Amino acid sequence: MGNSSSMLTQYDIEEVQNRCQKLFSQQEIVSLYERFFQLDLNAKGFISADKLLSVPEFAMNPLSQRLLKMDGLNFKDFVAFLSAFSAKASVQQKIKLIFKVYDSDGNGKVSFNDILEVLRNLSGSFISDNQREKVLTQLLKEAGYSKDSYLTLDDFIKVLGSSGLKMEVEVPVD
Repeated sequence: MGNSSSMLTQYDIEEVQNRCQKLFSQQEIVSLYERFFQLDLNAKGFISADKLLSVPEFAMNPLSQRLLKMDGLNFKDFVAFLSAFSAKASVQQKIKLIFKVYDSDGNGKVSFNDILEVLRNLSGSFISDNQREKVLTQLLKEAGYSKDSYLTLDDFIKVLGSSGLKMEVEVPVD
């Protein structure tokens, strides 16, 4: 899987399927492989966050910079990242990705200010900082937390686990 001229072997496909917990079919992995190497213009075997942001669906997302906190993504990491968006992914897998978005410093904890920053990115100037703080304070209170609480991944799973969360992308298969 080193460059775009290499072929994806059955072993490679199965290895990638195992990495993404079999959330993508073999045909979907082959399609993702082709798309990956369209983005890997230098055929170095990885793509930068900037290249991924050249995909309109990612560029339009106000959280894309937080989603793509990485130096380079090889094909296996690319598929593993996208697997959270699979219709077959569990709610827990989706929540883990959401938690990574909120945990910008990667310390395993999300603070009031971390959440506020994401809300700022999502809502822009449509809501004032004061309104955002009031809504977030009330939401945390209703979930049993305070403004001074630090939320862990387990807290996110507890709060969002029964929400019926939907985050799905369709992998076009040619």
